[in-house]
Amino acid sequence: MARVRLDGSEGICGVAAAISVLDGKWKTTLLWLLESGPHRPGELRRKAPRISEKVLTQALREMEEDGLVHRETHDVVPPKTVYSLTGHGLALSRVLAPLSDWGHDHLDRLAEARAAAS
Repeated sequence: MARVRLDGSEGICGVAAAISVLDGKWKTTLLWLLESGPHRPGELRRKAPRISEKVLTQALREMEEDGLVHRETHDVVPPKTVYSLTGHGLALSRVLAPLSDWGHDHLDRLAEARAAAS
């Protein structure tokens, strides 16, 4: 999976900049899961069972790099890692709430159109 990085802000649409941070199949799901509080990687895998460990790790690293999540490691045996949303990640999550509402409305409309057609 190639990651697009946007350097600088001149001539770049703000929506494109936001979407580049969310690029990938699982980042919105992970953002949504982390809204409820800190999670260990195993918890995230159980709540999103179709994500592979490799993709989960990669997405969390990218989200950490973009300042959306905070990774806290505890020096215990076995090692314990906990991920949580940063203020920046929480702000993005709040901005996406109306988009989520629109998406649910859109799905309802599609279901109504299918029901009317049959």
